[in-house]
Amino acid sequence: MKVNRPIRPKQKKTPRSSSTRTPEVNVDVEKESVTAPAPIADITHKLHKILAQKGLGSRREMEALIASGQVTINREIASVGDRVGSTDVVRIGKRIIRLRMDGPTTKVILYHKPEGEIVSRSDPQGRPSVFDKLPHLDSSKWIAIGRLDFNTSGLLIFTTDGELANRLMHPRFEVEREYAVRIIGELTSEQMKLLTTGVELKDGIANFTYLSDQGGEGTNHWYRVILKEGKNREVRRMFEAIGLTVSRLMRVRFGPVNLPPRIKRGQWVELDEKEIKRLLKLMK
Repeated sequence: MKVNRPIRPKQKKTPRSSSTRTPEVNVDVEKESVTAPAPIADITHKLHKILAQKGLGSRREMEALIASGQVTINREIASVGDRVGSTDVVRIGKRIIRLRMDGPTTKVILYHKPEGEIVSRSDPQGRPSVFDKLPHLDSSKWIAIGRLDFNTSGLLIFTTDGELANRLMHPRFEVEREYAVRIIGELTSEQMKLLTTGVELKDGIANFTYLSDQGGEGTNHWYRVILKEGKNREVRRMFEAIGLTVSRLMRVRFGPVNLPPRIKRGQWVELDEKEIKRLLKLMK
C-alpha cells in the first residue's frame, strides 16, 4: 500500500518508447485451417449487486429500489433478479450509472483522521471534512464505515461497496472497534468491572468486551478498549457515566483492519486488489 498525500492532478502517461519491442509469436498454420474464433459472450452480473458495489446502498436496499420501479435497463423498468452487462445502460431516475465489468468495482481507502475534521460532506459551521481529502470518483461515492466525532482521531475506512459497508457496520454482525483512550485520572478495579459488565446510558446498556491498563504519567492514564457497537460518542459517554473525562480518543482497529502505523494524520492509503479480496473474504 502506498501512502497518499494531497491529491494532485493526474499527469498524462508518457507514450511507450519506440525502442520497446513486443515479443513475436510465430505460428505455422495453413490458411485453410484458420477459422474465426467464436465471439465471447458478454459477462453479466446481478443488477442489485452491481449497484451495491457502486456505493449506492446495501444489496437489500438496492433490491427495494429496483422493486420500486426507479431503475431502468436500456430504458425498460428493471426487475429484481435482472442481470446486466457492459453494454447495458442503467439509470436510476434520470441518472446514468456507469458500469465497469473489466476490473475490480470495489475500492477501499484507509484514512488516518486527525482531530478537527467532521465525517460529513457538508457542515453549516464550515468545518473541514474528511471527504475533502479523498480522491474524486466519477460514477460512485465514498461511504464512510464507522463515524468518528470531531475531537476523535484514528482509523476511518471508506469504500464504494455498499454491501461491504453494511457488513462492517450493521449491529447484528458485532464487528469489533478498538480504541486507545486517555483519561484524566485512573480507573479503580470496581470501575473497570462496571465498564466491562455494563454501564447504563440514555440509549441503553453499554459495555467493553475488553479493557486493559496501558499505563501513563501524571494525571493522564491510557487504556485499550474494545466494543462491538457504534453508538454516537459511546466510549466518551461510558467514561462520563462513571465520572471520568476522556482527554484523548483514537480508534486503532475496525474489525480485521488495523490502522497502519506508517500513515500520518490526514493521509490515506488505498488497498490493492489482493488486499480487497482478502478483506471481502474475511467479511463473508
